[in-house]
Amino acid sequence: MKKSRYTDSQILAILKQNEAGEKVADLCREHGMSDATFYKWRAKFGSMDASLMKRLRELEEENRRLKKMYAEERLVAEIRKEALEGKL
Repeated sequence: MKKSRYTDSQILAILKQNEAGEKVADLCREHGMSDATFYKWRAKFGSMDASLMKRLRELEEENRRLKKMYAEERLVAEIRKEALEGKL
């Protein structure tokens, strides 16, 4: 997964600047990002505080690891199944 250039606190600060009345175009120019990035952040993190944002990232990482573990176990199960069918 690609790592963000911006920390969680920076993202929250940028979103709060917009809530305070700064224009999206000005914020994007100031921080060197696209409008699409800003709107994606607002959709995902708009009503969160720093602790919720950190917890979300931890859960996403755990979910990624669990999916990888499941895929590996399915592969092992398929190999075992094929090996047993070949012996019979």
